[in-house]
Amino acid sequence: MTDVTETLGFPLISEQFLARDGGVFDAIERLRPSDPLHIIYPAILRARAEELLKLFSGTVMYAVKCNPDKHVLRTLYRAGIRTFDAASIDEVRLVRKIAPRARIHFMHTVKSREAIREAYFKHGVRVFVLDTLDELHKILAETDLAPDLELFVRLALPKNAAAAVDFSAKFGALPHDAVVLLREARLVASRLGLMFHAGTQSRDAAAFARGVRVAADVIRLSGVTVDALDVGGGFPAPYPGTPVVPLANYMDVIKSAIDAEGLSHLELFCEPGRALVAEAGTLVVRVELRRGNLLYLNDGVYGGLIEMLPHQGAFQYPVRAHTLQPEGLDNTALAPFRFGGPTCDSTDMMAGPFYLPDGIAEGDWIEIGLTGAYSVACRTNFNGFGRHKTLMIESE
Repeated sequence: MTDVTETLGFPLISEQFLARDGGVFDAIERLRPSDPLHIIYPAILRARAEELLKLFSGTVMYAVKCNPDKHVLRTLYRAGIRTFDAASIDEVRLVRKIAPRARIHFMHTVKSREAIREAYFKHGVRVFVLDTLDELHKILAETDLAPDLELFVRLALPKNAAAAVDFSAKFGALPHDAVVLLREARLVASRLGLMFHAGTQSRDAAAFARGVRVAADVIRLSGVTVDALDVGGGFPAPYPGTPVVPLANYMDVIKSAIDAEGLSHLELFCEPGRALVAEAGTLVVRVELRRGNLLYLNDGVYGGLIEMLPHQGAFQYPVRAHTLQPEGLDNTALAPFRFGGPTCDSTDMMAGPFYLPDGIAEGDWIEIGLTGAYSVACRTNFNGFGRHKTLMIESE
């Protein structure tokens, strides 16, 4: 039994829609999309959620920033993810609307006073993260010295060379500062936690063990009772050319480190984003012009392909061509291509190489896989090219 869920004005489509290619070719054949088309597969979301909930011994919370699509949030909640990592008051509002009973951790370490007050008094948020004394004072002031605050101190880690982006470059207190923050927060917190983030797309599971060791040292030096440890996110997705070990290896490394440091009594949290949603999304774009090995697309780095920018780590993505040309495409004769986005900006380029049939031409479509993470979330309307559609394909 298969069906397609209607979103953003797309009609319901029959079971034949999913005849091949996970429904992508049939979507193209039926819809002939002129705007970028995001396709989300709830079955993959459920499978990733089930895997992480089974592997991790603590609470798995979803990092909303990775893909805030309401269908993604609802699917993950129904799959058993009941705690969400929100970084803004808009994300708090969204989660509370989609999942009224969900637990929300307000994870940004620099929050506006208005956001803190609204989160606490209107949306029932009790968990706040901080990495400075000033932020602690803001939280206390805007919650009117609330007695039920659950406070997490964010710890900065040494640079993780195996991560695509170093998350301690912008956030986190150095260990000696984290010691002070734990002592101060303990005086006012009903529950106290420590957290770190190893960096996005961390290919080195040992980075989590190093984080646990640093956290254990900070806890011991603080001399106060700590109730919880959040080991962050950064679990990788299997992009081409980026070999990753199974998630089970990461969880084994984390558990071994926690046991070795005597922290198994703490309540544990992790906050995956990419690992939950990357594989559940694919993006269909159209070729607007071919110039030699350069394909100009109707989407680019200001749209759904921001992580193809070199400074973003230049992730590689699996690609596949689709055509409605009567003669089809010779899928054995592959050639390397570059992509150009639709904007009038020379930054809007993607070097690749992307191997596609040499016969690809204007009017053909390209399916770009593993775009469930950040692709939708980071879209802009720069130059007026923000239009896109979303389609949910449900199948067993």
